Amino acid sequence: MDLNLLTVASTRAAIEQRSVTASALVDDFYKKIAVEDGEIHAYITLSKDRAQAKAAEIDALADKGAPLPPLAGVPLAIKEVMVTREVRSTAGSKILGDYLPPYDCTAVARLEQAGAIVLGKTNCDEFAMGSSNENSAWGPVRNPRDKSRVPGGSSGGSAAVVAAGTAVAALGS
Repeated sequence: MDLNLLTVASTRAAIEQRSVTASALVDDFYKKIAVEDGEIHAYITLSKDRAQAKAAEIDALADKGAPLPPLAGVPLAIKEVMVTREVRSTAGSKILGDYLPPYDCTAVARLEQAGAIVLGKTNCDEFAMGSSNENSAWGPVRNPRDKSRVPGGSSGGSAAVVAAGTAVAALGS
């Protein structure tokens, strides 16, 4: 399965038809992230345990033939400014370097209720206060199509993971 060609609809259909499991898909994305993200620097934090647990939950539903939620098994990334329960959420700043929120922001909670799988948190300008994605305490994000450039916008990490095929979709702001 070519991860670069997946859409939200095609991913959900593949999970529902059992041509791929959510767990296998998550594993494939983490392998691709390990290869691709070193140069791009789009992810700040990965949430492997959370993603694998959610994938197992989706696979169990699919194995039973139960109705699947609308985003079942869709691997996505979340912009670093959006708090995610027990996943480091720094807002691109060292001030919040080890902050582990006790709750999910509404957007993340609703995405997960709809069956989406959070792969990790994407790099952004510090506190989302920028327009080029070069002002993160964790370093600039590189454009996956031309690494001499930046993806632009404070949500450049979210844009870069989709362009690089290291997430099917991503949440920005």
